[in-house]
Amino acid sequence: MIRGMNPELLGYLQRILNARVYDVAIESPLELAPKLSRRIGNQVWLKREDTQPVFSFKLRGAYNKMSRLSTDELARGVVCASAGNHAQGVALSAQCLGCQAVVVMPVTTPRLKSEAVRALGAQVIQHGDSYSDAFAHAMELQKQHHYVFVHPFDDPDVIAGQGTIGMEILRQHQHPIHALFVAVGGGGLISGVAAYVKAIRPEIRVIGVQMNDSDAMLRSITSGQRVQLSDVGLFSDGTAVKLVGEETFRLARELVDEFVVVDTDSVCAAIKDAFEDTRSILEPAGAMGIAALKQYAAEHQLQNESLVAITCGANINFDRLRFVAERAEAGEEREALFAVTIPEEPGSFRRMCETIGQRSVTEFSYRISDTRTAHVLAGLATQNRKEADEIQAALEQGGFSAINLADDELAKDHVRYMIGGRGQLATDERLFRFEFPERTGALMRFLSLIQAGWNITLFHYRSQGTDYGRILVGMQIPAADHAKWEQFVADLGYGYVEETGNQVYHQFLRSH
Repeated sequence: MIRGMNPELLGYLQRILNARVYDVAIESPLELAPKLSRRIGNQVWLKREDTQPVFSFKLRGAYNKMSRLSTDELARGVVCASAGNHAQGVALSAQCLGCQAVVVMPVTTPRLKSEAVRALGAQVIQHGDSYSDAFAHAMELQKQHHYVFVHPFDDPDVIAGQGTIGMEILRQHQHPIHALFVAVGGGGLISGVAAYVKAIRPEIRVIGVQMNDSDAMLRSITSGQRVQLSDVGLFSDGTAVKLVGEETFRLARELVDEFVVVDTDSVCAAIKDAFEDTRSILEPAGAMGIAALKQYAAEHQLQNESLVAITCGANINFDRLRFVAERAEAGEEREALFAVTIPEEPGSFRRMCETIGQRSVTEFSYRISDTRTAHVLAGLATQNRKEADEIQAALEQGGFSAINLADDELAKDHVRYMIGGRGQLATDERLFRFEFPERTGALMRFLSLIQAGWNITLFHYRSQGTDYGRILVGMQIPAADHAKWEQFVADLGYGYVEETGNQVYHQFLRSH
């Protein structure tokens, strides 16, 4: 035993050193990101797991697990549940090992991922709207057919396979490393990486990264026990896990130094950062580490430190890039979006433009409101959040009411695309943002459950190339039916937020 080392940590160190991954995986490069490094004043290193044969790290753990199965177990075949990356790892591993693989994927899985799994020879069964539904069905198949279940994260052999990434990083960069940033979903990647890094170089900070709408691991560690989320955001589908593993929770609680929470806009900006340095396009989960690295360096005012982010995947639908490109400017704080109220009088629009000055305008939407005021949605190119605050102050000093919409999802997802006036007939309207699964029948299910006497007054949908759609719905619901509405959305099961009180809605869309 290494003197002073925790026996369990030593056990994982031995598992990682003996892991079988290189029959299918490559030793991915650790590359300097020169443009990003210059911009933030630190050395930024990217561990390029997006360059693996299946464009993510998941094949390491899957193969390490499956390569240890007995001849009898391989003959029975394997089953897994996955939204994409783990499925490809299992399928490739099964192809190499000559065994049958059954992969259960949600029906909302993008075709890019399901076709990639089929191309590797696995049988794909699409079941349910979420990973949880697919997991439950996979467990039923495992019992019926005696398959071996290959867990995506909560298995010591899977964790050890992912831990080989930490082993490679320390071999590839033998100089000081201040911190290592790892995206967290179920916790398999960070558990394996942290087990190796803390055993060999415990001074390196291991920092977990979670989306602000999928933070099951952070909540679990904060509460001291595993917490199951009722809902998770789907933008980063690779980390959209409602309940982390028992083993991964235990390891993360012991070994991870801290967590950084990132949002959609910062991840979109990180995808752009990676593209500018590598000409590769990461999926959201793959860019989370970069987003957190930038945020952490700024908050801690780091300079001249070596920071490593694991770019853990690049399985992204092409159609999704439109959304990423639009939101990257906001994530980089290079675009500010404002709702500006101006007097409805000659010269006021020109005066507002003079106040804005020579800044580049990215968007303008205007519609006459009434005889006294008009509302303008204005997008302006900026260098940082401070400049956006300065613009807002200048507008207000010029006598205009200005609201900074940088953090307003209603404005960024819907209102900026539908400025068109107020619905004069839409009295007593309530407004809701929904997430519909992108599959045939989702809208009809919504419409079929609506009760007689409820009236749709507004509807906006814009494709984002993801496995869910963002829908804005205005409804007239009799006061006596409010309880029935709550039951309706509970039965529907789609994520939603009520926006009836949102200022942007009142300025641009609501009838007074």
